[in-house]
Amino acid sequence: MRRSIVTPAVGILMALLLVAPLGAEIFEQVLVKVNGEIITKSDFEQRQVGELRNRPELANVSPSSPQLRTAINEITPDLILTAVDELLLIQRGRELGYVMGDEQFNSILSGIKKQNNLEDEQKFQAALNQEGLTLVDLRRNLERSMLVTQVQRAEVNDKISVNEEEARAYYASHPRDFTTPAEFTLREILIEVPASDRGVNVAQDDEAKAKTEELRKRLTNGEPFARLAADVSASSSKANGGLIGPIKHDELDPRLQKILDAMQVGDVTEPLRTQRGYQLLKIETRTETRVKTFEQARADISNRVADQKRQVELLKYLDQLREQATITWRNDDLKKAYEQGLEKRRKQQAAAPAASGDTAPAK
Repeated sequence: MRRSIVTPAVGILMALLLVAPLGAEIFEQVLVKVNGEIITKSDFEQRQVGELRNRPELANVSPSSPQLRTAINEITPDLILTAVDELLLIQRGRELGYVMGDEQFNSILSGIKKQNNLEDEQKFQAALNQEGLTLVDLRRNLERSMLVTQVQRAEVNDKISVNEEEARAYYASHPRDFTTPAEFTLREILIEVPASDRGVNVAQDDEAKAKTEELRKRLTNGEPFARLAADVSASSSKANGGLIGPIKHDELDPRLQKILDAMQVGDVTEPLRTQRGYQLLKIETRTETRVKTFEQARADISNRVADQKRQVELLKYLDQLREQATITWRNDDLKKAYEQGLEKRRKQQAAAPAASGDTAPAK
């Protein structure tokens, strides 16, 4: 169970703004009927509050804030679409005979209490009260969630399979997903060249370069790089003996890539001119580019392709349920929001590479 984090501002805003678009009646208002079952104004407002909780930028806005109105307009189409989808899945679950028994509920409830450190009954009841729930409400919510999950698994997920051709096509078209770039861990020493508004003093530049060359000789004669970096480097990395990285090969400047590619672990570069001065780099460790073979990546590929197909097939399944349903709207504004959400989803389906087939019209 999630602890309530509604701020006073959000609570006031809900009272003043969420009610207005959906009607001003004091009695419970029905927004839509789905096969005879209703979604009420209070039910939908709870969804809106839950979504707005995830937007900390709204915590201190005023009740009349345009920012709040904009946020409500943004979230409502997806929320009402999801609410109808969930109700269709719940109804289908009941048709299939799914039900949450006492033993299953008690097991889930025990897990919730343990996970949230609410095994003390008084703490648990206080948490329920804070959420505005009774135990009956909690069981109802858990059962609805269970029905949605069961239907998705039985009617969609369990029917998904990935064949060899699909897996190999995914592997061929997503090479970066199975490639680990080469990485370097380096050590650096930076000898800074003073700069002024008139630019760099040539003599000072020559002095810094000569000092860097002398340091390189000392390093090649065996002096520890980490100790010298700690003693003389102008870089903040001196605190770690000049250690930087790991750095991916493809994140390096192409000129530095070429230099490091020609070196071995333990080698030190010639002095390199940077914006701040002269730098010496030592390759501390390196890993070469690694590419998983198809066989090594097979399980991962199957999961990814299956996930894509599950998303597509679930939306097709929901379209079928929606086509067979009787949906009666009691609020024109919310109906428009629902249609906006549905149109947005269909555009996303059409743009997705894995999406195919026609969708049923909204009702």
